[in-house]
Amino acid sequence: MSVRRPSPGDLLLASVALSDGVFDQTVVLLLDTDDSGALGVVLNQLADTELDEVLPEWAPAVTEPRALFAGGPVSPNGAVCLASLTDPGEDPPGFRRLFDRVGLLHLETPIELVRGAYEDMRIFAGYSGWRPGQLEMEIARGMWWVTSASYSDVFGHDQIDLWRRCLRRQPGELAFFSTWSTDPERN
Repeated sequence: MSVRRPSPGDLLLASVALSDGVFDQTVVLLLDTDDSGALGVVLNQLADTELDEVLPEWAPAVTEPRALFAGGPVSPNGAVCLASLTDPGEDPPGFRRLFDRVGLLHLETPIELVRGAYEDMRIFAGYSGWRPGQLEMEIARGMWWVTSASYSDVFGHDQIDLWRRCLRRQPGELAFFSTWSTDPERN
């Protein structure tokens, strides 16, 4: 399998070698990668807290299942919002594009400006972070597979099975891991 350098808008798929109890079978969307490190959000884990308990004014605006997702172990009391533009020709205030019409939306944007400007939104409690060189080292060790993200990876309805779906669509031997089981006798 070839290894490519990760960049914002890419997915990190946890390899079967990554079994740390935090990132097992996770799919992370990278938000930033630069000299200060990398950060992203886990797309396929729900938070223990309900969205309407922490951001009640945003709950009606987010995409089904209208839940708060667990973005990662860093700053779990903070929130990150991913959104997709209704009109991809213009980036409104408070929005930073990642790929296609998907990007980050600042949660201090007045909710009145948000309604109608975005087709889909998801909010994540916390994020995943790596110090400079750490993510590249983990990729070189085979802990993560770097792939391209699609719109449905971010805003799909069945996020719990996302890891397997992302692996299934990969070329070559990487697709075989979509049937992985933690029970060695079933592999």
